[in-house]
Amino acid sequence: MSPTNLETIAAAAAARRLPVDLVERGPASSLEEAAMQLGISPHSLVKSMLVRGKDGYLFALVPGDRQIAWPKLRAVVGVNKLVLPSAEEAYEACGYERGTVTPIGATGDWPVYVDERVLGERIALGSGTHTHSLLVDTDDLIRAYDATVGDISK
Repeated sequence: MSPTNLETIAAAAAARRLPVDLVERGPASSLEEAAMQLGISPHSLVKSMLVRGKDGYLFALVPGDRQIAWPKLRAVVGVNKLVLPSAEEAYEACGYERGTVTPIGATGDWPVYVDERVLGERIALGSGTHTHSLLVDTDDLIRAYDATVGDISK
């Protein structure tokens, strides 16, 4: 029997000594609804997106009330072109469906880029399922994944 995404995330977090809390929540039709269920602001419900570049993939983490600023992200990464892969390609690359993506426990050990606006905060991320969220301190996540921090959103 293969492990569930929640078990995979818990094991991956433990392996990196990353303290996380998995919180059950109901289905949500929007980011705002999910944030309300968790009792946090939309800003703190961070969108984790798998992005493809010429040399592979990366995770871009931006506050829920913002969007990726593609020119800024390209500058921080040091490339001329980045794209969002299709939902199918993203699933194949990281093992998570859109809306549930997280770098924690992903099938690819891709670099992580975090928007500077969430430094020092407790944030919620995707958990590999549509019924849970993953709570983590941003600074711990950055340490555990040797993430690059920059101004990558608008």
